[in-house]
Amino acid sequence: MTDSKFATAINCIDGRTQTPVSDWIKEKYSVNYVDMITEPGCDKVVCGRDQNILDKIKSKALISINAHKSSLVAVAGHHDCAGNPVSKEEHLEQIKKCVETIKSWNLPIETVGLWVNEKSEIEQV
Repeated sequence: MTDSKFATAINCIDGRTQTPVSDWIKEKYSVNYVDMITEPGCDKVVCGRDQNILDKIKSKALISINAHKSSLVAVAGHHDCAGNPVSKEEHLEQIKKCVETIKSWNLPIETVGLWVNEKSEIEQV
């Protein structure tokens, strides 16, 4: 596995988002594997104020970065989210805030925001 390339996705638990996010990251960033960190309505969670949950997510991201040499952290929100039932516009604002939060962790990786639309297509935020 030393030649394998990894990325990390902070994604919703919704199974409809797993494959589109993973496939997009693999194609766009030429990685073999995507480590998934999942939370219901993760865009709401990561830009929220619950430091305990944020610390757990950061700890998991650090495992991916340190053990798998992940070079990217993507945070995704999606259409029809049961864990965060807000408008697309609000999701997009939350995703932007999530990217800023993750960047504030000063991790040695690239950070991107993703939106999974109603057609399961990925839009970079």
